[in-house]
Amino acid sequence: MNHVGPQDETALERHTKRVLHDLACIDYPAKPWVRAHRGPAGEDVLDVAIIGGGQCGLAIGFGLLREKVGNILVLDENPEGLEGPWITYARMVTLRTPKHLTSIDYAIPSLTFRAWWEAQYGAEGWGALDKIPRGEWMRYLRWYRQTLSIPARNNARVTLIEPVSRGLFRLHITGAGAPPGSSFLTRKVVLATGIQGGGEWHTPDFIKSLPRTRYAHTSEMIDYAALKGKKIGILGGGASAFDNAQHALGEGVGEAHVFIRRPGLPRINPIRFMENSGFLGHFADLPDAAKYAVIDHFLSFNQPPTNDTYNRANSYPGFSLHPGEPWLNVQDSPAGAQVTTPKGTYEFDFLVLSTGLLTDTKLRPELSLLADSIACWRDKFTPEKPNKLIDDHPYLGADFRFLPKTPAAEDKLHGLFNFNYAALASQGLSGSALSGFKYAAPKLIYGLVSQLFTDDAQAVIADYYAYAEEEFVGQWPLA
Repeated sequence: MNHVGPQDETALERHTKRVLHDLACIDYPAKPWVRAHRGPAGEDVLDVAIIGGGQCGLAIGFGLLREKVGNILVLDENPEGLEGPWITYARMVTLRTPKHLTSIDYAIPSLTFRAWWEAQYGAEGWGALDKIPRGEWMRYLRWYRQTLSIPARNNARVTLIEPVSRGLFRLHITGAGAPPGSSFLTRKVVLATGIQGGGEWHTPDFIKSLPRTRYAHTSEMIDYAALKGKKIGILGGGASAFDNAQHALGEGVGEAHVFIRRPGLPRINPIRFMENSGFLGHFADLPDAAKYAVIDHFLSFNQPPTNDTYNRANSYPGFSLHPGEPWLNVQDSPAGAQVTTPKGTYEFDFLVLSTGLLTDTKLRPELSLLADSIACWRDKFTPEKPNKLIDDHPYLGADFRFLPKTPAAEDKLHGLFNFNYAALASQGLSGSALSGFKYAAPKLIYGLVSQLFTDDAQAVIADYYAYAEEEFVGQWPLA
């Protein structure tokens, strides 16, 4: 059961007023203090541009506004209200994160998802809620953005981050929301680009021989209704494989076959341990050797499906699981896509790939002018047993800044921060992981604000010495 009773929209309006009062009590928003900058030709310059308008991008924007940094902009390539995966390609019924974990609220009680939910459905509704429905999470994010008045621009895809000088970047933008001239200048850039933002979704090479109409990755929009009564094959045993299986069968797909190379499904989810043992807040404090070993162990597990998702998929008569059957070959055939495994050959109308992602800054087109300068783990640490998946991750600073591969590249990268899933090896569950956000975001915000201040420290201190505004207005000496 997800909630008790009908939604109370009037109560939500009252709750929104409560949030605004709470924010006023902590002096939010207030007068910005950061010095204005101009570009080489006198252009306006943003203090911070945040690429990605999903949950992390919005929350980073709020975090900066709390620090009275107001000359910021959140950019997202999608239309307003469709940011992130929640109502686009995500197909789970609920979030996988336990409902009690707090995240983007910055410990402001009235801003939590729980308070938002209870305002509409009461305490009984919260008690009856098992996990957060993904559609309701998206509705919460829309309310969060509107209530906090976060500056954002939609339909604006950042295609290139061009370094102009130390601490100054030009963002090149396409889409209906692009600014006049299709670019603007900013002092700081944060990549809040989610799970895929540090690389790309992985499609095995042997799949690419098929016509593109024969397959799709789970990260793409898939018209399952058009496959009603058809037979689909799903490669991969991660959580998204079962999310798609149950969703497809619910949309009328006749058969959904999930293939995994292992002899059985994973039963252990190390994230659950990490959420309750100090890892979220202090993984980044470990020495590099320990970090490497922990992430190596973490990557040896696929995240298992939630029990409710698996049971939902398994409840359909058209669901089949094929353990110990990696795909050895696929080829196009008159009947569809032919898949060969060690146990036989199958014919499918369509294939779905739950094959994860690759992390590598060189795969990101917006970083094409910078990727060769960015330090990766292979540049900073040599393990006894190398793991290419880890070695390709960027080696980030304590505040999520990209670090230079060589000292000569430091100026080019100054002001560029990475808050997406590629932070995993350096910061653990943090960028794009709701469970770690409340620990990770303050580090990022501190780093951004610290740079904004220290970059201008000489001028700020000069203004400090020149400050002569009289505060005491009483008559002196006494008559």
